Amino acid sequence: MKTKILIVATVIILFLPTRAACQGMPVYDNTNFVSLVKSLVESAKQTSNLVKTVKFLKTQKENLEKVNNVVKQLKAVQEIGQNNQRLINVMQNDLQDILNSPYIKPDEINRVTKSFNSIIDNSLETMDFIDQVLSSDYLKMSDADRAEILKQKEMESKEMVSNIRVKTKRYWEIISFRKMQDKINNRETGY
Repeated sequence: MKTKILIVATVIILFLPTRAACQGMPVYDNTNFVSLVKSLVESAKQTSNLVKTVKFLKTQKENLEKVNNVVKQLKAVQEIGQNNQRLINVMQNDLQDILNSPYIKPDEINRVTKSFNSIIDNSLETMDFIDQVLSSDYLKMSDADRAEILKQKEMESKEMVSNIRVKTKRYWEIISFRKMQDKINNRETGY
């Protein structure tokens, strides 16, 4: 009988998980959790607004493509369209990745969004102005006058692309730094 009990006890010990331990119940801070949820909801709203802005930029790009043939072939209009396409690509790819990064804190999402929104607003104003300039009866302008204005807007568009690249690069550097910091802080010790 003692041998049977000994065998059963040995089998039970062998089949128990080796890391089984009582670790207790996790503790949650409800206040921080609620504020995190509120921040996430707010960032979702802002992201949806950014997506609407991207769609608007696409329609404005399509409006640029409908311009008469003389002005349409002008390099300035093409460059502005390409720069706005670059902005759309950044908004669709990099900004979404930055906002989804675990190294961007919830309270920073508003700042990131605002910094990109200022550039988007400027781009939208430029597109509206170009749409007015390219209309056939805008102040009875000649094609040469339109070309001069478009050249000026092309320079502004290049500055916009430069600003968006600088901001994107800055946020990627912040993420990279925080990722490295996380690896250093959470490395294994006791070699």
